[in-house]
Amino acid sequence: MAVSLGHGHGHGHGHGHDDENERGQGVGAMSSSYSAKDITVLQGLEPVRRRPGMYIGGTDVDGLHHLLWEVVDNAVDEAMNGHATTVTVVLEEDGLTATVSDNGRGIPVDVHPEHGRSALELVLTTLHAGGKFDQKSYRTAGGLHGVGSSVVNALSELLVAQVKRGEVTWEQRYRRGKPVSELRQVGPARGTGTMITFKPDPKIFGDQLRFDAPRIAAHLETRSYLHRGLRIVFKDRLHQATHEFKHEEGLSEYLEQLVAESGEQKVHPAPFLLERSADPRFELALCWTTAPREHIHSFVNGIRTRDGGAHEQGLKDAVAKATRSYMEAHDKLPRGLAVSAEEIREGLVALVSVFLAEPQFQGQTKNRLNNPELKAVVDGLVRAALESWFHTHPSVGEAVTARVVEAARARAAARAASSKVRGKGSPITRRVQLPGKLADCSAAETSRRELFLVEGESAGGSAKQGRHRETQAVLPLRGKVLNVEQASVKKVLANKELADLVQTLGCGIGDGFDLQRLRYGRIILLMDADSDGHHISTLLLTFFYNYLPRLIEEGHVYLGQPPLYRIDVGERTYWALDDAEKERILARQAQGQGKRKAEIVRFKGLGEMMPKVLYETTLCPTRRRLLRVTIPLEAQEETRKVIGQLMGKDPAPRFRLIQEGASEVQELDV
Repeated sequence: MAVSLGHGHGHGHGHGHDDENERGQGVGAMSSSYSAKDITVLQGLEPVRRRPGMYIGGTDVDGLHHLLWEVVDNAVDEAMNGHATTVTVVLEEDGLTATVSDNGRGIPVDVHPEHGRSALELVLTTLHAGGKFDQKSYRTAGGLHGVGSSVVNALSELLVAQVKRGEVTWEQRYRRGKPVSELRQVGPARGTGTMITFKPDPKIFGDQLRFDAPRIAAHLETRSYLHRGLRIVFKDRLHQATHEFKHEEGLSEYLEQLVAESGEQKVHPAPFLLERSADPRFELALCWTTAPREHIHSFVNGIRTRDGGAHEQGLKDAVAKATRSYMEAHDKLPRGLAVSAEEIREGLVALVSVFLAEPQFQGQTKNRLNNPELKAVVDGLVRAALESWFHTHPSVGEAVTARVVEAARARAAARAASSKVRGKGSPITRRVQLPGKLADCSAAETSRRELFLVEGESAGGSAKQGRHRETQAVLPLRGKVLNVEQASVKKVLANKELADLVQTLGCGIGDGFDLQRLRYGRIILLMDADSDGHHISTLLLTFFYNYLPRLIEEGHVYLGQPPLYRIDVGERTYWALDDAEKERILARQAQGQGKRKAEIVRFKGLGEMMPKVLYETTLCPTRRRLLRVTIPLEAQEETRKVIGQLMGKDPAPRFRLIQEGASEVQELDV
């Protein structure tokens, strides 16, 4: 579960970026003079290598994959404009070299009349050079700024471009953005197209990062849904697998897959579909489900806009207005019950895709659309069509309005429950009724306070005795908490263990949530290092994900890493988190200590540890290991899918998971 949500250590760490000549100088004694000679002008692609984060968002695993997305986007742009039918992506066995090819027109190789270089070289070595600044070559495109290809080139240790045009195959090679060969003919060609092979530069990304094949496959399949009829082939040579994606039904098929993967049930059988062929081209598919949150996925010219924007806001407004209008017309609003737009959209799963000639994105990573006029366009289109759909399909209207009323009543109950645990004044110093089993800490600053959620009274006793009383609080939880993925909001609010947790945190839930009232800077899930402990951690993470997602988004939730083994070799003691680390320790000791015998103790639970040992291995801030729970932007869909599979009402996905993974299990912890 922690892996599916992503993880990081309690303290951030960077990746290797540039070599000595490319790094900025350290701050030392600064000269008081400041003149024209102190102004630095960066030439060519040097700005990209100096500040890669400005162009790809960062030099972490997300930035690494962003390079591949840029090349894929260019290939898909050819298909989007009717010039290509197939895009092929190859991941080599090293996990780092990738090739993207298409059967489009091929990048021009003739010499540019003004610059005296081939168009191919200009595109790959010059920022803001490309064929997408007007609508002559591309009516709509995902690449718009003319920097994608050149940025990939600048940040690659090696890039090879091959172009098929005029029955000839042309090739040119580059290293870190600079040509290392002339553009030359390497053979005949059948058809046309472009093939880009590149290897990201370890001086920028470090030498540990690798492409994630499942992540690439998921991204490519999404692109095939957005461009009906486009064939995308992914050859994963790292795992000796080939995937082919082609979806003729487009967004409606994508919607069905998302709902099925979530494990939720649809409120109505048929989805609402809307399509417009006029400019701006527009596609929409949506339905309501039993999920406790809304899930809206928006796209512009096939690019995922993860932070939404004008088109997504227009959709949200339209759904709220159309549903409320229908409820008012049919007297479906209960007296005395306020219904908000968020409650109308609870359980909504929606896909909206627009195609624009001149989209205005926020930044090169294109995570948000800023075209203000599009909000009114989408609002107008969707509102009228959706309201008409409700009227012509009364059974759907009845099901959706019943879902909305249920959500409104549950939110009202949640507000009433959260008001009981919210006091006045400082979240630390105000008087609130806290659970009796909580051993609180005394520090006044929220940032210094840590809450350990531990499994059972035995572990709770050891943690309470071993903790640092000023900064560390302990809340024991009894047994396995409620699986909120399968429970109603009413049942969640009535659960004592979760109610105690919410009361202890102090920030409330639902509409009563207030991050400023959070009483702890870190919330650390500290469970036994066995299968039961992992299960309880998963249950708690499911609760935070569904009811307190802001705590995850703001980096407040952590997983403690207690050791599973104690290993004594002579007078030295080692601690191992799991079997793999135990074997590594034993292997090292076998090499360095000769035949000295290792004594191994496996802990059955935290309650077995003496308080001093628990503090030294698991609680002490300078010695412990923590995993921060995060959900990267690229992993949001996968996270929802995994939680639905593992924790949802439908057992079939879990049964399939067990069947598929049974052969990989070497030792079963029962």
